[in-house]
Amino acid sequence: MKYISTRGGMEPAEYGEVLLEGLATDGGLVVPETVPQVTSETIESWRDLSYPELAAEVLSLYAHDIPRADLDAMCARAYSRDTFVADEVVPVTKLDDEITLVGLSEGPTLAFKDMAMQFLGQSLEYVLARTDRTLNIVGATSGDTGSAAEYALRGKDGIAVFMLSPQGRMSDFQRAQMYSLDDENIHNIALEGVFDDCQNLVKALSGDLEFKRENHLGTVNSINLGRISAQMVYYFWAWLRVTDALPVTERAGFEVSFTVPSGNFGNILSGHMAKTMGLPVRKLVLAANENNVLDQFFRTGLYAPRSSAETYLTSSPSMDISKASNLERFIYDLLGRDGERLSAAWRELDETGKIDLTAEHARLEGEFGFVSGTSTHADRVATIRATFEGTGVIIDPHTADGVKVAREHLEPGVPMLVLETAKPEKFPEIVFEATGKQLGMPEHLSGLLDLPQHVTEMADDEAQLREFVAARAVKP
Repeated sequence: MKYISTRGGMEPAEYGEVLLEGLATDGGLVVPETVPQVTSETIESWRDLSYPELAAEVLSLYAHDIPRADLDAMCARAYSRDTFVADEVVPVTKLDDEITLVGLSEGPTLAFKDMAMQFLGQSLEYVLARTDRTLNIVGATSGDTGSAAEYALRGKDGIAVFMLSPQGRMSDFQRAQMYSLDDENIHNIALEGVFDDCQNLVKALSGDLEFKRENHLGTVNSINLGRISAQMVYYFWAWLRVTDALPVTERAGFEVSFTVPSGNFGNILSGHMAKTMGLPVRKLVLAANENNVLDQFFRTGLYAPRSSAETYLTSSPSMDISKASNLERFIYDLLGRDGERLSAAWRELDETGKIDLTAEHARLEGEFGFVSGTSTHADRVATIRATFEGTGVIIDPHTADGVKVAREHLEPGVPMLVLETAKPEKFPEIVFEATGKQLGMPEHLSGLLDLPQHVTEMADDEAQLREFVAARAVKP
């Protein structure tokens, strides 16, 4: 298994190599040359595996250059009881007669990003040790990616993290999780602007190959293929758990649908890849908030990202993104995995501010199974309230976006699984507004908001960021 660029200008590379690179060398995104296929029999053979064991099986199809014994050990460490609270790592629970929740927030930062980031932390340290290299992560976060990356990489040998976040656009909890870390290899930067401004600076530094090589830059944003591949695992896990109760004769090919709250398109892209591998998925339902560029794309075929000034500050802040980096990987598939057509589409985006794929619109649902919807603050409040009153379960605002949109796409006989995004304790204001419940801090995080915070405020200035990174980068 080798990896290539969506834009066709990168020599095929191994899994371990692309983990360190993040972006492809030609500015595109890394994708497998071919997506591995699994049969119903293979998936069924995974039914009795633990989550770490399943992760090793799925990832072994992508990480051919990592010995299987080493991969098994990495997955066991990444998904251990020392890291995840739930015995099963990912609990799958019926919320009501229509919706099943896939619990992805049992990790150290109480958010789904831990699911991929814990594996990435293990695999990056492994590859660096094997190659005697260092890595300086430059990343952007709208809320949960930053803390998940920092908790996974804090204290790791040969790794430093430079995490950009938008000033004033995360919850107090999210800021405290990131900024309270005092490890020497963690550097938090609060940027003037929105998430897209942070992401643009990360791409600018990663796209400068001379600066990237000189300072050994990499990324753990969802553009990193290691995260995409690790996230595929819980789609297989959730399907296996939902079909556990079915007679053996009815399991093969039994379709379920997944609803995924979406910002940067990485989480739902992993579902698309799992479906492409052979997992029986009927619909992939994309749930957007008021920053609904992706909803508009899947409804019309027109992709028109908004400017920073047009990006709303919402009560589901991790989805306050208007330009979804991972959409490039899906459009590559939509355009027949043709690097020239993909590059032409991105030139169109640069020149006109949009990509017109309306001619492909019917294929988005018909061939690929994508549908979508938008949720507002009022929808989130109503959904959190109704869910609590009907089931006693409190959900976070991003998951509420998912539940609201999921109910618009229910089909008889097709289970609807909503991927949970985070614990509601991370967003106490909207939970209180919806339910009147004042959520306390989880016991193991008590006192977090009172800890000293370590952060550098910075203008939206590429030169200033370059200087900051170069002065603190870990060198071999």
